[in-house]
Amino acid sequence: MSSFAPPSVLPDISPAGREIGSFCRATLFCGVEVWRKPRRHPISPLAGETSGRTEGGGKYLDWRKCAPVLILLALICASPTTAFAHASDRGHVLLLPTGYYLAGGAFAVSVSFLVLALLPPAALDKFWRRRLPLFVFGDGARTAISLISFAGFSILIAAGLFGSRDPLSNPLPLVVWTLLWAGVTLLQGLFGDLWSWLNPWHGAWRLVSRLFSMSDKGPWRLPRWLGRWPAVILFLAFAWFELIDPAPDDPARLAWAAGLYWLLAFLAMLVFGYREWSRGGEFLTVFFSMVARFAPVERDGEGRLALCWPGAKLLTAEPLPPSGVAFLLLALSSVSFDGLSKTFFWLGLFGVNPLEFPGRTTVIGSGTFGLVLTFVLLAAVFLFAVFLGQRLAGGDQRFSQAIGLLVWSIVPIALAYHVAHYLTALLVDGQYALASLSDPFALGWNLFGTADMQIEAGIVAGASSAWWLWNIQAGAIITGHVLAVLVAHGCAWRLHPRPARAALGQFPLTVLMIAYTVFGLWLLATPTVG
Repeated sequence: MSSFAPPSVLPDISPAGREIGSFCRATLFCGVEVWRKPRRHPISPLAGETSGRTEGGGKYLDWRKCAPVLILLALICASPTTAFAHASDRGHVLLLPTGYYLAGGAFAVSVSFLVLALLPPAALDKFWRRRLPLFVFGDGARTAISLISFAGFSILIAAGLFGSRDPLSNPLPLVVWTLLWAGVTLLQGLFGDLWSWLNPWHGAWRLVSRLFSMSDKGPWRLPRWLGRWPAVILFLAFAWFELIDPAPDDPARLAWAAGLYWLLAFLAMLVFGYREWSRGGEFLTVFFSMVARFAPVERDGEGRLALCWPGAKLLTAEPLPPSGVAFLLLALSSVSFDGLSKTFFWLGLFGVNPLEFPGRTTVIGSGTFGLVLTFVLLAAVFLFAVFLGQRLAGGDQRFSQAIGLLVWSIVPIALAYHVAHYLTALLVDGQYALASLSDPFALGWNLFGTADMQIEAGIVAGASSAWWLWNIQAGAIITGHVLAVLVAHGCAWRLHPRPARAALGQFPLTVLMIAYTVFGLWLLATPTVG
């Protein structure tokens, strides 16, 4: 899900015209990219309403001039198959000399490990502990901001149910898949835990609890052994809906899913307490809070802000329980499978011709299998790397404690993959989101003055744009892995204070990170559909 190709709304309804889009997105000839700029959407595929979105120069398409081409493509794609619906699938393939980047990424991570192994512990500890005090930022407006967020969420749900069925004109899919899942994750990694203010539950829960004089803890308590397993299960369901469901960006379908989830989470907060369920059951809060630990902005219990090095807060975190470990590994494996599932390599394993992609409804089984398999393989390799490191380092540290500490090094990698994977979607679909928010119900409104904005798809088109875009993505992955090595080294020092043991204990995990760097860069360069 990493660019702006317009998705279909109901993949089971697949006229030849919608198949043209899937065919053009997948077509590659002799290693040369076939670039297709986003088309204007004058007609919604379901309701026939005008989307009002114009790109580039804002000119209408002359269908009479394009009729011969459309007829030819329609004959090619006449077989009744389903279109590949996704919130924001990749729109181009970057076939650059990736060998240099793969070697460079592996070299960067390897050198970082060698440097860390030779640096004195006191210098590293002093490096991580540096802080630059800023100012005090209180919680006075938190409830009000959350209530505003809840009001906006309610409007988005109404827009999904009653607005345009075009996913590039309806703000709900664009806000959920682009601004929330891609944008807020990036903001969390840069500025800290903004989600605790923006989430649509806190204000509503605070209001209801005060009206009915309810306790903050709730009448029931979650069993301690349950940990974050509810969040793991809900995140897996979310990942399945995003990556495998036939139409994750159908506005009405998404509205029902998002509205039902908000209601169930709110009821759980009333029953078990807001703080209890947010820490163990609400997967967005769990995910965003983990990502926020990477941010170079720190806030203490009294609201004082300070600047620190990226990832410094991860070194002071408590070891995660098994459920927390599973959650972080699932977060990384899901975004990795999102990229893997669209590669020619993966589709070829199941006998699918990527140039004649039959649609998501035909790969639900293989997609579900792949999502679970990616998580299981990553978890198994990570556990083996930690186990082998502990055997090499010796000592009397418990295996569960080592896993709970070292898994925090996954956060920089997960954030880097998120940025690299969703960068094109954020750049282009973010423009669609700004435009649709001014006219959420497709009634001709212009609330924020952005309804008629021109969508500049050229920001990711062309050879020069593709070059800098690919390098930013590759740089993000390499940087994320280098920072992961830094964090892993700091955690290894907590487990093994002696330099030699710490280096040996981290070595297998570093090898895993090098391999994952190569894998991530390969995903950016290999041909994909969609």
